[in-house]
Amino acid sequence: MSATPGTLGLIAGGGALPHAIARRCEAEGRALFVVRLDGFADHHLDRWPGATFGMAEIGGILKALKREGCTAVCLAGTVSRPDFKRLKPDLKGASVLPGIIAAATKGDDALLRKILSVFEAEGYAVEGADDILGGDTLPAGTLGTITPLTDQLADLRKALHVAEKAGELDIGQGAVVCDGLVLAVEAQEGTDAMLSRVAGLPADLRGSAASRKGALGKAPKPIQDLRVDMPVIGTRTVELAAAAGLAGIGGVAGRLILIDRDAIVETADRLGLYVWGEPLPETAP
Repeated sequence: MSATPGTLGLIAGGGALPHAIARRCEAEGRALFVVRLDGFADHHLDRWPGATFGMAEIGGILKALKREGCTAVCLAGTVSRPDFKRLKPDLKGASVLPGIIAAATKGDDALLRKILSVFEAEGYAVEGADDILGGDTLPAGTLGTITPLTDQLADLRKALHVAEKAGELDIGQGAVVCDGLVLAVEAQEGTDAMLSRVAGLPADLRGSAASRKGALGKAPKPIQDLRVDMPVIGTRTVELAAAAGLAGIGGVAGRLILIDRDAIVETADRLGLYVWGEPLPETAP
């Protein structure tokens, strides 16, 4: 972020990430206007200046951003793909919706790029959540006091490989591997639901609180724009991974956003999980 950033327009979906961004702006004294996407944004975001809009009310959103003097936007939070036939666009929304629908047929990444282009065409800079949060991403190596064993790292690296391959097909960002067996691949349901699925698998396929094994790996899609869709973990991720009997969580160093690093470390240490940042190939020793 620049030393004197302008007002940020936060286009907020669900989850903890928009709240973390709003708190960071507040702490740094940055002016903020929250566009709460109807049906997705958390009610806790009501404490900051903002307004609620339907997903297709593009004209209303753009007018509000201009009225509030926003110079940049950040798209953050979870938003499920809508039934486009049920959307109620305003005039501007109706003019761009055909292009958005066409992009959606090519996958989530194409859809996000098209949505970004609408804001960029209006002169708004697009800021990544990681930049706003001060680059608070997963560092290389162990985060916390628990270091993964060799076989545990093998599971994690396979999970990351599976997640990357799924990402190439624009499917999801996460996978769970245990004893070399792929237990789950994240799709539209999201990480929390995937981990809940793993927790429901037969006990002989996964670990337990008494004997943890297996790993959650989260990796960005190779084709995606990291300004809007970098993978995220928080304490809830750690808790659900623990409930699924996993030994740890990992991602690509510098490419996984941490929502409250200290709380993640405390939770992982308390529950007995490792958190590992896999170095990028060019930075690996």
